[in-house]
Amino acid sequence: MLISNAFAQTAGAGGAAGGLMSFLPIILMFAVLWFIMIRPQMKRQKEAKAMLEALSKNDEVVTAGGILGRITKVNENYVTMEIAEGTEITVQKSAVTTVLPKGSLKSL
Repeated sequence: MLISNAFAQTAGAGGAAGGLMSFLPIILMFAVLWFIMIRPQMKRQKEAKAMLEALSKNDEVVTAGGILGRITKVNENYVTMEIAEGTEITVQKSAVTTVLPKGSLKSL
């Protein structure tokens, strides 16, 4: 009587395209996130894995704990390092963070 009926509006001419356009900002944000954060992290992981696989005897390395030494023995999961003359320790391969240039330990 006093209140008129309310009817839903029909979709305009660009109904399907309008729905896709509403997702465009989300898609763009994901693309930016991929190129700024995810892709560089994957690249760093790949480089770290390649470095650990390439470890060999007489490489001079730094561990995650800051210990410098020369590799004397390499196993599948562990590395034996000489940290001082006659002093050897065994650490996990994943603890090795950096391979130093040859002769770096003598200069310290």
